[in-house]
Amino acid sequence: MNRSKKIINIGLFVLFGIFAFLQLNDPDAWVWFAVYGFVSAICLYSSFKVIPKNILIAIIIGLLAYSVFHFSLFVTYLQTEHKEEIFGKMVYEKPYLEGSREFLGLLIAALGVFYVLRQKKK
Repeated sequence: MNRSKKIINIGLFVLFGIFAFLQLNDPDAWVWFAVYGFVSAICLYSSFKVIPKNILIAIIIGLLAYSVFHFSLFVTYLQTEHKEEIFGKMVYEKPYLEGSREFLGLLIAALGVFYVLRQKKK
């Protein structure tokens, strides 16, 4: 693996590690810490060792499958007038905000693993 890919992988490792750390104040912190921590570890590990393609594909499918549970909340969010609320605090009367954040987070995690997968083709 060339130097620039290793730098990007280590950058993704740090980024997903920060995402994992920021989840520690969430009511279901262990789930999101595990998701982001796992993707972070994949990014770091892939800088030094080859991860089999079928494992990466299975992880991507798993992340996307989990995101399906949040998709309806994301659609609800898209139908609201105040899109900026997604950047605000959690409001229990608006569960679609947290569901949308979780949906987008899972897509970002899947994209991180997809980046690792695409490296194998080049």
